[in-house]
Amino acid sequence: MALALSPRHLGRYRDIARLLIRYGRSDLVRELDVDGLATEDHDTPLCDDADQLARDLEELGPAFVKLGQLLSTRVDLLPTAYTDALARLQDDVAPISFAEVEAVVSDELGVDLRHAFTSFDEKPLAAASLAQVHHAVLRSGREVAVKVQRPGIRKQILDDLAALGELAQFADAHTSIGRTFGFGDLLEQFRKAIVAELDYTREATNLTTLTRIVQPWPRLVVPQPVMDYSTSRVLTMDYLPGRKVTDLTPLARTDLDGAPLVDDLFSAYLQQILGDGFFHADPHPGNVLLTADGRLALLDVGMVARLTASARDCCVKLLLAVSDGNGEGAAEAFASLGTKSDDFDGDRFRIAASDLVLRSVELGHRLQAGAVVMEMTRIAGTCGLRPAPEMALVGKALLNLDQVAQSLDPSFAPAEAIRRNTTAILQTRMTTSAGGLLGAAMEARDFTVQLPGRINRVMDAVATGQFQLKVDAIDEPQLLAVLQRLANRLASGVVLASLVVGAALMMQIPTTSRILGYPSIAMICFALAAAGGVVLLLSVVLADRRIARSAKAQRRRR
Repeated sequence: MALALSPRHLGRYRDIARLLIRYGRSDLVRELDVDGLATEDHDTPLCDDADQLARDLEELGPAFVKLGQLLSTRVDLLPTAYTDALARLQDDVAPISFAEVEAVVSDELGVDLRHAFTSFDEKPLAAASLAQVHHAVLRSGREVAVKVQRPGIRKQILDDLAALGELAQFADAHTSIGRTFGFGDLLEQFRKAIVAELDYTREATNLTTLTRIVQPWPRLVVPQPVMDYSTSRVLTMDYLPGRKVTDLTPLARTDLDGAPLVDDLFSAYLQQILGDGFFHADPHPGNVLLTADGRLALLDVGMVARLTASARDCCVKLLLAVSDGNGEGAAEAFASLGTKSDDFDGDRFRIAASDLVLRSVELGHRLQAGAVVMEMTRIAGTCGLRPAPEMALVGKALLNLDQVAQSLDPSFAPAEAIRRNTTAILQTRMTTSAGGLLGAAMEARDFTVQLPGRINRVMDAVATGQFQLKVDAIDEPQLLAVLQRLANRLASGVVLASLVVGAALMMQIPTTSRILGYPSIAMICFALAAAGGVVLLLSVVLADRRIARSAKAQRRRR
């Protein structure tokens, strides 16, 4: 079945098709039948150069660069060499002219650049595919960094997303690989992330939220936004100069006490992930700077992730299981957040995950929780379990934290930090808030008010013979057999009792036929009742012994 093409996206279809053919998905292109391109390039040799894939994505534009960065977290989709190459994707591009920057800032702020700032450096501090950052000074003397979105980039991103969306929708509906991996869900996750990243008012809010979360750790700092100077396309925030932690020389590390910095960083991120359910999803070493006063600055919080309460509970179980070397517990917690396909092999996943955790525990203080989570994501994909997208982001964040920790303090033990901080976070979460107590009180009030009415309805149903009791038994045939035996015994008991009562009454009837001086019919009824009683008693004893032997045999098999 051929894909119905949108004429304005035809060029993008060809670019994507060529990319798929080059990197081994010519079968997918043939199923899509993109303008005959599969036949045309069918004999093109496959490329196995992971770095070349990164370069090809850079040539396709910013949307594909961001998509490559997202794919770097999906080790269940791509081999390790490719995810590593995509993780190194550089977002550095040639800067736009200062005239364009001035036009965007003036248009967004509604004021001339010279009137809003005392100084505004023409040379950018950094230039990326979506925006570039300039150093400036406000009229108040406050030094700031101004992030300016590239003109026209929003429309370009949305057009590329539309083309990718049409391809993903068709692939999910008509190809086996699409049904297995769910390209539509992956693209929807990507769309939400990049649309949020293009709205700088959201990033300003993220900066404020992250500042509140890391406030208990004074060694961490987050630039504060200047809301009056920020819009959806311009973000003005504190200027925090510093050095990337990966650029520190061995001599600089000797003069730095990295242990408390790393401990605060890990504690703050575990609080974000497990406590608040809001975390900076891209803390790679380039976004963590060592400031002149010895603090760690967290930058670029355009990409954040949020976890539901149930997802946070599963993350707690997963991280505790990994740090304790409990492979089966880790597998169970991880699987509870994923989507199981029809061919999901639970035993294979549990065995592979247990082996991974046990091998990781042998590393001791070198255990990297992020690497374990990412590898477990890859194993899940091979076993028919589609991991939750949030878990890939959690694993990527922890993996980046491990890299920062190694740069600042090579002796840092992530597993011990996880155990210590997770215990404290759990204690905090178990404390009932005032809102929780009020909610419980309202539930109790509703229960008390509604209870009499519910009881009346039950009693009315009993009185009118309309009461029904539905039982979802574990073994319904066995339950019915037991009930039948009970009914048979009860009926037998009633018949025997009737014989005894009838015989007693007939003792008073005069008759010429007697046995041992008593009426014959009464003696016959007594005899039948006695024989039936003996038979019933024997059946009960034998049945009880049979049940006891069966239970004993089951205990031995266990």
